[in-house]
Amino acid sequence: MKILVIGSGAREHALCWSFARSPLCSKLFCAPGNPGIAEIAECLPIKADAIDDLVEAASDFAIDFVMIGPEVPLTLGLADRLQAEGIPCFGPTKAAAQLEGSKGFMKDLCKRAGIPTAAYERFTDAEAAKAYVRAQGTPIVIKADGLAAGKGVTIAQTESEALTAIDAAMCDKAFGDAGNELVIEEFMVGEEASFFALTDGHTAIPFTTAQDHKAVFDGDKGPNTGGMGAYSPASIVDEAMAARIMKDIIFPTVKAMKDAGMPFLGMLYAGLMITKDGPKLIEYNARFGDPETQVMIPRLKSDLLSVLYAVSKGMTDSFTLQWKDEACLCVVMAANGYPGAYQKGTVIRGIADANALSDTIVFHAGTARDAAGELVAAGGRVLGVTSWAPSIKAAQSKAYEAVAKINWPEGFCRKDIGWRAIEKA
Repeated sequence: MKILVIGSGAREHALCWSFARSPLCSKLFCAPGNPGIAEIAECLPIKADAIDDLVEAASDFAIDFVMIGPEVPLTLGLADRLQAEGIPCFGPTKAAAQLEGSKGFMKDLCKRAGIPTAAYERFTDAEAAKAYVRAQGTPIVIKADGLAAGKGVTIAQTESEALTAIDAAMCDKAFGDAGNELVIEEFMVGEEASFFALTDGHTAIPFTTAQDHKAVFDGDKGPNTGGMGAYSPASIVDEAMAARIMKDIIFPTVKAMKDAGMPFLGMLYAGLMITKDGPKLIEYNARFGDPETQVMIPRLKSDLLSVLYAVSKGMTDSFTLQWKDEACLCVVMAANGYPGAYQKGTVIRGIADANALSDTIVFHAGTARDAAGELVAAGGRVLGVTSWAPSIKAAQSKAYEAVAKINWPEGFCRKDIGWRAIEKA
């Protein structure tokens, strides 16, 4: 088959890396791709949100299957357009993608379906939101309703911090239109985990687990980011917990979406808090996670392309997933200043040396080539240095060995990715 992957980040690099090894793949395209992806696929200069151009390219190149990576083209209806052209794709419709596109939509669905989640209220008025915070007390969680690239959430420890977050989102437009409405939630205590399930809109099967590190600095300090690293599997989710998550959260969601006339086809990515009362849903994403994908895919024995194609054809119950016993860990290298202001165009060297290490690959997240052909940073999160080994601790050691091979003075990373799992071992 001719395959087209949509996106330009490390998640898409990992997907392309897997697809390129599949016996089903005869030709691999990526739009727009990145320099790392360009080594294994033909990159098309089409932005991920250019819906008309993407549909036209899929038709012109006689693409047999489209894998939609990021959330933006999903919320813009790319899957609907491809389906209308008879082109198989992996990803939910515009209506179903509201599970990620609107936190209020997701919370209301949970309330109707009895899915365990934090108590919440929705606000379109800043003063009403502030009054609610004063009445509830802190800590409390302030969330922009719309898409904010992983940065629209503030866990406010003080009333002042919460009020500032409300002003930033609603008055200062820190997240653009995404902050026109806020969801304000109770603060949940527990350990976070990411749980992934494949669904064709009718049934679902568990994919695997990972744990992301959202805070920018070691020890989970500082503002939230799109993710500074991850590892898989997440030790907090054993078989019994996974079964409970499927029963209490995933299956009710699939049913509720189907009953609402917007069946969800694709990857259900549940951000969870494992509390003393059991798993509770923090949020849904409507696609593969980033950086979680980078640590899940190297552990998969099964052919990912054949699995995703089967899901797109409504055959989720036609296969079983096989996993390696190894653990996998990814360290994100980001530009100095991220998630605030950061410099682009700084030169990165040493990736070939890192890739030369066994069981290690550097996924490109935000890179480009300059006029001289040098690899340069082109985003906030720039590289995903990923290694696999028999244990999280061994994978961590190998990943940081690879980080040390990369010469990029203008970049930084957390030094403690995987600390929770290693502390428990």
